[in-house]
Amino acid sequence: MFKDSADFRRVASGVLLIVAPLLQAIAVILDPGTWGDDREAVSFGADPVLAQVQSVLYHWAYLLMALAALGLLHVMRRRAAVFGHIAGPLVILGYINLSGLLMADPVEWWLGRHHSPEEATRIMDEMVNLPGVIFGFQMPWIFFAIFGMPVLAVGAWRAGFAHWWIPLVLAVGYGGSMFVGYGPATVVLWGIPVAALGALGVRMLRMSRDEWISYYPAASTAAASAPATGVGA
Repeated sequence: MFKDSADFRRVASGVLLIVAPLLQAIAVILDPGTWGDDREAVSFGADPVLAQVQSVLYHWAYLLMALAALGLLHVMRRRAAVFGHIAGPLVILGYINLSGLLMADPVEWWLGRHHSPEEATRIMDEMVNLPGVIFGFQMPWIFFAIFGMPVLAVGAWRAGFAHWWIPLVLAVGYGGSMFVGYGPATVVLWGIPVAALGALGVRMLRMSRDEWISYYPAASTAAASAPATGVGA
């Protein structure tokens, strides 16, 4: 498989579409902040081991989600290509920036261990509200990731690869999480996209090599592209 670029990309893309959203769903379940104090300086201090585990899971979930989005662009080569070329890079950049935000978690945990919850929250708010942090890592990149993946799935649907319910489920799960407080409801909302993206991943894994290759745009035949030759030409 590693010597065959088509099979490697097909299997890698399929696995990432399953694993990446699953890691995110596990992270929100393990996150002490999901079930405890909504101030992470407090909830992280209550269980520092789980706080570090969830941070690492989120970090890798977002990095792998960016690669999964890149793999999903393959099925848009023949149809919805322009759509994918616009939405795809924005989604990828969004998830990479989300991954960078995870470095704030150990900072907040450290502040909670050395300051009162109020002081830790004040310091953290001052740090993350710096213009460089807001426009370099948060805005509009967060929205490109959270709302971008459902939009990218619309492209996969238009390309004939995804069923209509997949972008709908992603919109409800990831988009809906922006309108509720981070907590138990997020577990449900980030859990249902696992089925949608996982379905796409399973479909990729079940594809044959020839079916995967068929998504490349048809090349012109050698006869049509080659210059005319011969006596009298």
